[in-house]
Amino acid sequence: MMEEILVCENLTMTFDDGEYIVHALKNVSFSLRKNEVLGIIGESGSGKSTIAKLITGLYQPTGGNIFLDGRSIVRLKRQAQKEVYTKVQMVFQDAVGSFNPRRKIGESISDTLCRLCGEKKHTAGKEAARFLEDVGLPRDYAEKYPHELSGGECQRAAIARAMSVHPEILICDEATSALDVSAQAKIVELLMHLRRIHNVSILFITHDLPLVSNISDRILIMNEGELVEEGSTEEVITRPKTVYTRRLLDAVC
Repeated sequence: MMEEILVCENLTMTFDDGEYIVHALKNVSFSLRKNEVLGIIGESGSGKSTIAKLITGLYQPTGGNIFLDGRSIVRLKRQAQKEVYTKVQMVFQDAVGSFNPRRKIGESISDTLCRLCGEKKHTAGKEAARFLEDVGLPRDYAEKYPHELSGGECQRAAIARAMSVHPEILICDEATSALDVSAQAKIVELLMHLRRIHNVSILFITHDLPLVSNISDRILIMNEGELVEEGSTEEVITRPKTVYTRRLLDAVC
């Protein structure tokens, strides 16, 4: 059994604006193992992106707990949150929008290194170009602005920024859904390469069941805030236990 580096216990998330109450997550429990690719599948509104935002501290859960390397990361003080952000990085669907449009790509990467790892500005600038090379981009892309890159190139740059702090976990929240099929395949290939050489665990959140089936070790199926099915990729794809999962599979067959 591989080591569990992330454990979510009975996660509950309720949004209440005074007029409407939305139960985004309902007692969701799962774990992520070291060097594992765990796919989270669900339709819009299923709660899968809420999970990512809870793990990264963008939201605080209404109930339940999250453990990283055996330590609770819910409601941490600021310095402790910084340590978590170094270990857990997220890549978003809108890669261009995740960058400051007025700053060069290299500056955005070096800022992350300075803020989370305490790197000196001069050293971080040199490191930024090297990390771009690691994801298949030329070093001179450090001098480009986000709008000067294609969607696939910008997503590579976003992955370089995330990997620059050597995280234990990389969360990909619909990270390929805005790309064409060719660019999508290249990004997936890059992620699998980074997994092998950096031993990083990947939480891959998507609505694309065929895609996640090809890269995940295990799959979680979300529906209306509930975890309705989980298991190895082979088990979930070939022997689905719920009507909802069978419906998802039928939709792509």
